[in-house]
Order: sequence, then C-alpha cells, then structure tokens
Amino acid sequence: MSMERISMRKIQEVLRLALGEQLSLRDVGRSISASPSTVQAYLERAKLVGVSWPLPEGLDEAGLEKLLFPSGQPAGGGQRALPDYAIVHQELRHKGVTLTLLWQEYKACRPDGLEYSQFCERYRQWAGKVNLCMRQHHRAGEKLFVDYAGQTVPVECFPTGRIRQAQIFAAVMGASNYTYAEGTWTQTLPDWIGSHARAFSFFGGVPAVLVPDNLKSGITDACYYEPDVNRTYLELAEHYGCVVIPARTRRPKDKAKVEAGVLLIERWILARLRHRTFHSLGELNTAIRELLTDLNNRPFKKLPGCRRSSFESIDQPALKALPLQPFEYAQWLTVRVNIDYHVEVKRHYYSVPCSLVKCRLDVRLTDHTVECFLKGRRVASHLRDDTVGKYTTLPEHMPQAHREYLGWPPSRLIHWAETIGSATAAMTKHILQTRPHPEQGYRSCLGILRLSKTYGNERLEAACCRALGLQSFSYKSVKSILKSGLDHRPLTPRITSVPIDHSNVRGSQYYESLANADLVQGGAKC
Repeated sequence: MSMERISMRKIQEVLRLALGEQLSLRDVGRSISASPSTVQAYLERAKLVGVSWPLPEGLDEAGLEKLLFPSGQPAGGGQRALPDYAIVHQELRHKGVTLTLLWQEYKACRPDGLEYSQFCERYRQWAGKVNLCMRQHHRAGEKLFVDYAGQTVPVECFPTGRIRQAQIFAAVMGASNYTYAEGTWTQTLPDWIGSHARAFSFFGGVPAVLVPDNLKSGITDACYYEPDVNRTYLELAEHYGCVVIPARTRRPKDKAKVEAGVLLIERWILARLRHRTFHSLGELNTAIRELLTDLNNRPFKKLPGCRRSSFESIDQPALKALPLQPFEYAQWLTVRVNIDYHVEVKRHYYSVPCSLVKCRLDVRLTDHTVECFLKGRRVASHLRDDTVGKYTTLPEHMPQAHREYLGWPPSRLIHWAETIGSATAAMTKHILQTRPHPEQGYRSCLGILRLSKTYGNERLEAACCRALGLQSFSYKSVKSILKSGLDHRPLTPRITSVPIDHSNVRGSQYYESLANADLVQGGAKC
C-alpha cells in the first residue's frame, strides 16, 4: 500500500488520535490533512512492529522512525531506490550540469525512483548537512575587512574627455557592519595604502586586525598557510599598531562581512549613481560620501538601530587611538652598490659608504627622503632628488682611502685607456676632470673602455677620435658611433662658408660699399 509522505510528528499524531483518542480514520485524516488510506497504512505498520499509544518512555522521533522504517527508508519513501547524493553533488561541479539533467539520468536507470521535486528537495537536505557554515562572532573593535568592489565607475576626465574607470575601495567593521567606501584610480600599492589611512580617519580609530583579500598590492605571496604580506603594508600596520591576517585563498567566507558590504555598496550607492556623470575623482567621492551616510543610517531589518548607532555603541569605544603623525607612504626597493659607491634609484644616483661596494641594500623611498638599509640597519639617508642622471654624494661617504677599497683609482682607468689609444685616453681624462668628483665619471669611463670587448681597440680608438672632434664626451655618443659604423668614415671639417660663383651673387664687398655710401650721405646731411 502506497503512503503519502508525512512528517514523524504527524505520524505521532496519527497514533495519538487513532489509538489514544479512538477517532475514525476519516477524522484522523482530516486532522493531519492526509487521506484515510494513508492513516490506515501507518497504523498497520505500527501494529506490525508492536508500537502502541502512549509511546514507550524515552522513545523520540528518531527512535520511532527506526522502528517503523527499519530499512532506513524515510517516511513516505516506499521502497524506491534513492540516488547517491554524494555523486550528484560531485557532478554538479561540472560546467553545464544541472539537477534536471541528473534527475533525468537517474530516472532512466530507476523508472520507479523519486520524482523531480522530491529528488531536488532531498538533495538540498543532504547538501545542507555537508556545506556547514560557522557563524563568526566578532568582538568589538577587533576586525576591519577590506576589499575592492568588482564594479567600477566611469569618470570623464576634464578637459580631455577621456573616460577612466575608478575602482571602489570598501572597508567594513566586523561587529557593527559600519561601512566606508571611496573611489581610487587604481588598485596599486599607493592607492591601497592611502585608502587604508583615509578609512582609519573615517572610523576615528584603528582596529586590532586587518583582514584583506589576497590582492597583489597587499599580499605578495598568497600562500594558504603562510602568506607573505607586502613590506609597505606591514609598515602601515606597525605604524597604526594593528596586525594583518589575510583571508585564506579561495575562502570568501573568511571575509563575508566585506563581501556583503560590497554588495550593499553596489546596490545602495553605485546603482544610484549610474545616471550621473563625474568629471573628477573628488566629485565622485563627494557623491559616494553623501550616499554612504544614508547607507550607514538605514535601520536594520531584524535588529534595533542602524550601522552608525551600532558602531558608536560597540566598535568605536574599542578602537585604538590614531597615531599623532599620519602614515607616510614609502616604497621599498632592492639595489646593488656600484664600484663608484652609488646606488641607482629612479635613475638618480645616491652615495653610500664605499665599504658597501657590490653589496645589496634595501632602499626606502618616500616623497622626500631616500634611506638605504643593510640587514635592517640604516647606512645612508638623502633628500630625494628626481633629476635624471645626476649624483647626490655626501663627503663622508668618500674616505681618504676609497681608492684602495674600490681598486679603481682614476690613474688605473687612464692607464687602461692609454693601452687602447691616445684619443681614448683623452676622452677618459676629460670625463674624469669635468665631474665634481672623479668617482662620478667611473661609470661612463668603464662603459667606454668595455666597448673594446665588443668592437675591438682600433674601432674604439677611431670612435673616440670622432667623438672628440664633435665635442661629444659621453658613453652614449661613442657607442652610437660604433653601432652606426661612423668610426669607419673620416671626420670632415666643418665648413663655415661655401663660395659660389654666380652673376646674381654680389658678394660681401658689394654690401660693404653700400654701407660706406650710407655713412657718407648721413654725414653730408648733418
């Protein structure tokens, strides 16, 4: 006998009404919204296993189900074979596979199996026990979740009219859901760091933990177990007294707060700005700030208050105070000290102690300073100078014995040049003598002398001779002459005047005679 599927609670009600209250099958069926045949089927199954009313003490719904359905078949399932939902779950990960397709394949093998609605319902019940979510409880002022929205905002730059896409930075407090958002041109490290500093100012304090996504600007190596945080990002965290704990790779639920915050920003801010035209980033951020206030003041649906009131009562009192000095953005570089005890930073050269020749140094570059570090110890500091190709040299970096340390005194370079030729030696002497410090000409001289390995001594000597004639004293000029083969051509002297013999050309004497005649006439008039 087939049975409609009803819950175990209703089966207990069938037993109570039919066996305890002695109601008819029809009355019991009306009470539980089932047919009399279904009521009779469950009563017969209960009689078969010896279940009566009242139920034995300690027998709950799970125990009653095992007695009535010892095969493990749920109530109302009959003897139909159930699908293997672990396989169904695995197959759904393939592209294009749906529950409808899997149900059709299941019915093709089991014509008496579950219908589509039951197939889907039972799969959802099974999957709900597999994909369990841990509810995270956030302490006051503990975590700030940060990320970028996937949606961008077009900005029509004035006066060019070029369209640029502004990125949207989002930060959400864990306990109160208080939200901050702003537009930046890029997701690069300077914008990433600047957005954090402005977010801290917006919140009026600093959380204990920053939880970013594995953005390349913040996380250099997105390892699942030991991610490497960008050095500038770590410096930001040290300045503000917090710690960076990135979300695990491919685990968006680790930062569910900011994922939900980004969704709200896209719905309640960006969607409302879709018809507006912005001509600058500042104009866009002004509009975002106005709508952000409205978002944070919107009442919660299931909780009292709003994001702002929740932040003021929960997160704000627990935040750390902002430092007295704002964070100064710094870029870290790795450089190698050349034999002239200078390092190249943004095509400018800064001196370091000459004992560090050929060592690798870490350079901290800010808007105003350039600091060089060796294994965490600062060895040099300069004011930043962006003049390309120039040198910034401190006298204390040039000790009296620097020639012995370096092994490249000017006399050695000149002697090397003399072995190639007189023109090469003259070029080397001129470069060394025209620099404020001879060491600043080492790079150019070495570059010129090493061209002999590629082109040979004879060609280099000819190229230097031609460069001297052209008054061009640089490595690039000599290399250009060799590369273009001009060293094989004789250097023609510059011609100041070209004599032309023609009847229409009067010559200089004609104009001199006219000038003298004018002077004579002028004197007569006087």
